[in-house]
Amino acid sequence: MEPLDPKICYRALKTRDTRFDGRLFVGVTSTRIYCRPVCPAPAAKFENCRFYASAAAAQEAGFRPCLRCRPETAPELGAWRGTSNTVTRGLALIAEGALDGDDASVDKLAERLGVGERQLRRLFEQHLGASPIAVAQTRRVLFAKQLIHDTRLPMSEIALAAGFGSIRRFNETFQTLFRRPPSAIRRKLVTSLPEGSVALSGVAVRLRYRAPYDWPAMLSFFRHRTVEGVERVDGEVYRRTVLQDGAVGTVEIAHRPASESIEATIRIPSVAALPAIVARIRRVFDLGADVATIGAHLAQDPLLAPLIAARPGLRAPGAWDGFELAVRAVLGQQVTVEAARRLAGKLVQLCGTKLPVEQRGDAVLTHAFPTAAQLATADLAPIGMPGARKAALIAMAEAALADPNLFQPLATVEETVARLRGIKGVGEWTAQYIALRAMRETDAFPASDIGLLRGAALNGARPKPNDLCARAEPWRPWRAYAAQHLWAADASRIAGQGTAND
Repeated sequence: MEPLDPKICYRALKTRDTRFDGRLFVGVTSTRIYCRPVCPAPAAKFENCRFYASAAAAQEAGFRPCLRCRPETAPELGAWRGTSNTVTRGLALIAEGALDGDDASVDKLAERLGVGERQLRRLFEQHLGASPIAVAQTRRVLFAKQLIHDTRLPMSEIALAAGFGSIRRFNETFQTLFRRPPSAIRRKLVTSLPEGSVALSGVAVRLRYRAPYDWPAMLSFFRHRTVEGVERVDGEVYRRTVLQDGAVGTVEIAHRPASESIEATIRIPSVAALPAIVARIRRVFDLGADVATIGAHLAQDPLLAPLIAARPGLRAPGAWDGFELAVRAVLGQQVTVEAARRLAGKLVQLCGTKLPVEQRGDAVLTHAFPTAAQLATADLAPIGMPGARKAALIAMAEAALADPNLFQPLATVEETVARLRGIKGVGEWTAQYIALRAMRETDAFPASDIGLLRGAALNGARPKPNDLCARAEPWRPWRAYAAQHLWAADASRIAGQGTAND
């Protein structure tokens, strides 16, 4: 990552340039507070400003978060500043709580990422200006601060949800950082939110993105793929069940364009599951993507330029769970999307986890998607599939049980795809699709997909997969987003419209 230019950063601060929101944070030496560049407070003098690439770097330098612009609500764009794949994967694991708990360590995190501890520390310092521990600590503080501002959860539940080992450590951290206890921050707020726990009333959190955001396309993607019992789209709201660390609950996702965010309402008995669920939501709805940077790169190709101009906010939908997506990909081999949905619905009814009756707001969301353990021991005969596909599902379940990190990306997309292809019944298309959706490989590209080939057709001539791969070389490292635009172009042509929602 290139060093931040203080003069450019200061101009962004003076003009409150939204393009820099999430890309940099400014620490003010006279107040010892750090802010987003869009903070409504008058800009400090240039000589009093220090600029940082991450909130963690600012906090580690001794600055505390601004209560006015709330750095915890900035778009998370850290993975889009040219960080290494290792750092991007590390950030995702930290967001899911990899450095929370008494037995967590940077050494174990490095082992999961396939690098040495010293190398991981060096990469974090190079790209984020902070150590992995500092990033994790900042994440805890900012997530707790968001829950204090946006919910009426009891402080004990907030401490647990944010990954603090104890309420005492939680209070000490806030006292040190803000010079006041967490309850004092809440007393300054005027809120009509109901008081209660996650299990009883749920928690609503707003998660920011960098505009533009093509919400109709995202919602349409899920609407066409909802699995009965697990998911539902009601109007402009997406709902589904979740299974996290043995706890079953539901999430409800609504778009809030005025604040450039989505609002997630989470209901689950375990408050400790909140960080991992929030991380999943960010991943599924691709909230961290810098679509302006991606689009500018891809638009250099005349084939993609008009597609990107038509849909500048198009994103790559992710997966709620790697195993779930892998199963759905296998079910979708050589059948239509609708047929794959029906098969997935049968599988859910056969061996999915039932949602407790008291957690069902209606009779629609009834099950969580089956786990690898549930599928591996299930009798799949009632579903009515070819024997080869049943064998592929069992092989996938056994591989997931044998390797808990099966759906974590490796150093390169080629290595990731090769590992997946080692599973019986998983070919190139399936492996690339899993890498794209479940592992968030931005360079995954299922070139043999018929929709991509149709979308890339020129003058009615459809390219061959090898030709499309060659054409896509300049699109790296964002071929997954190019694929999304080609799929949209294909759907547009089929619908006979100028744009497409899927």
